[in-house]
Amino acid sequence: MKEGIHPEYNEEVVVKCACGNTFTTGSIKKEIKVEICSQCHPFFTGKQKFVDSAGRIEKFRRKYKDFNIEKK
Repeated sequence: MKEGIHPEYNEEVVVKCACGNTFTTGSIKKEIKVEICSQCHPFFTGKQKFVDSAGRIEKFRRKYKDFNIEKK
């Protein structure tokens, strides 16, 4: 391996989740922030989370209401 081209590996890096859970791992970063971890992911918890897709559709329709798209 060449000297001086590899990043420094940190053994004790804190991973912080949006749900408040924290744990340590190894990485080249100093700190890692994630949105979903094993404590809050639906696959691991068995709980279903509702995603508001209706709001996204209404936002799209409001944005493009002035465009006249013809069906062919």
